[in-house]
Amino acid sequence: MTDLDNRIVEFSTDHIPEKDRTAFWREHYGQVMLRVDLEPARDAAFVARIASLALPGLQLMDASSSPAKISRSGRFLADGNDDIIVAINRTGSANIVSRGREQSLREGEAIVLSGGEAAAFHRTSMGRSFTLRLPRAMFEQTVVNLDDALMRPIPGDRGALRLLADYAGWLLNAGSAIDQQLRNVSIRHVQDLLALAVGPSADFADTARTRGLSAARLKLAKAYIVTHSHRRDTSIGTLAASLNVTPRYLQRLFESDGTTFSEYLMAQRLARAHRLLCESGASRTAISTIAYDVGFGDLSYFNRRFRRQYGLTPREVRGD
Repeated sequence: MTDLDNRIVEFSTDHIPEKDRTAFWREHYGQVMLRVDLEPARDAAFVARIASLALPGLQLMDASSSPAKISRSGRFLADGNDDIIVAINRTGSANIVSRGREQSLREGEAIVLSGGEAAAFHRTSMGRSFTLRLPRAMFEQTVVNLDDALMRPIPGDRGALRLLADYAGWLLNAGSAIDQQLRNVSIRHVQDLLALAVGPSADFADTARTRGLSAARLKLAKAYIVTHSHRRDTSIGTLAASLNVTPRYLQRLFESDGTTFSEYLMAQRLARAHRLLCESGASRTAISTIAYDVGFGDLSYFNRRFRRQYGLTPREVRGD
């Protein structure tokens, strides 16, 4: 695996003539980055979209395509790469062949493959997948037995797999927007969640469960708050329901991070208000409108909390 400066690399067939799409995909993406071959279905136009992110010790890829067969064999295996690949079938249907076995993946299910062995991923309908790739040595440190894990489907209703997909998706979308320290911690959390989804060794299970699951849930909880902070009905109850955990569990997560749900929500609302007040043209918007737009229901309370946070009133920040 290579580190491409932590940049998201994207590919789409949208602006490529239909007759050139397969050759372009093979040359610019399949042969160079993925080291695989592509055989589209003959009865449908080939369409595909891919976003990938290479990080130290981890590669993430979100891809959708029309029916097609992606295979790694022959000359591609000669590169000696034996990374472990975890393919999550988001939508549609797919068949996987490797080690003389064939498995069908339904929506939400995943499977573990070895980059050092011949394998084929046959998408039989239009669909989307999310793929994680990491060094074999790193994978072997956590899983009971690699041979047992290979070509064994992971049920879609396994909580750790769903959380892994959500967390890895967040990391891919964040890309270079997060700093190196947070990125390194996030990579470790992904590895922990992966171990739990596949089946960790006994001496690693507790570590992965406490470090990976808790950290991932806290990260997703914070992301939910950032997205929904402007809604006045945002509560620890709605957040707990979205993550399928109890409100008390969430309170303990925030307490372990040195804060509370309420304080974190408050900080996000105040930060958004501060950004709006600093924007050009902010003087044309009433302070009360900004307060309500970021989620406050009481103007006096907003003014008090804002001054306590920033040492200035909203009008002083705006330069009135």
